[in-house]
Amino acid sequence: MTPDTSTPLTSSETLFYEGGPARGDLIFNLLFGLTLIGLPFTVGAIIRALWLRFRITSRRVSVTGGWMGRDRSQVAYGQIKEVRSIPRGFGFWGDMVLVLSDGARLEMRAMPRFREAEAYINEQIAARTPAAANGFGNPQAASA
Repeated sequence: MTPDTSTPLTSSETLFYEGGPARGDLIFNLLFGLTLIGLPFTVGAIIRALWLRFRITSRRVSVTGGWMGRDRSQVAYGQIKEVRSIPRGFGFWGDMVLVLSDGARLEMRAMPRFREAEAYINEQIAARTPAAANGFGNPQAASA
């Protein structure tokens, strides 16, 4: 059973990425599961493959996951303070953490094309905070 991520897009919203975690994460963890030590990682990878879904649009980032895909988190770009990522699987996929302005964190594990997604999210954050782009907080200084 796949979670419902069919929230309709608004007319001004464009879709950047919609899908599940990287397939390589599942394959790698299935192979690692052949050892007794790797079994918990394999179970986690199977649960991620079944129920974790990402949706990155021009207005927000949505993550649906948890048991049976019942947990849903949506974050507008204005709420994101920082994006952190780390490569996994020889750089083919990665884990991302969105640090929100209130200190909360949204984890995105086994994100495919994570470098492109990180660049896109950073672009969207910069587009919504033009005063911070020049570093001085004065929007007029950028045009002078």
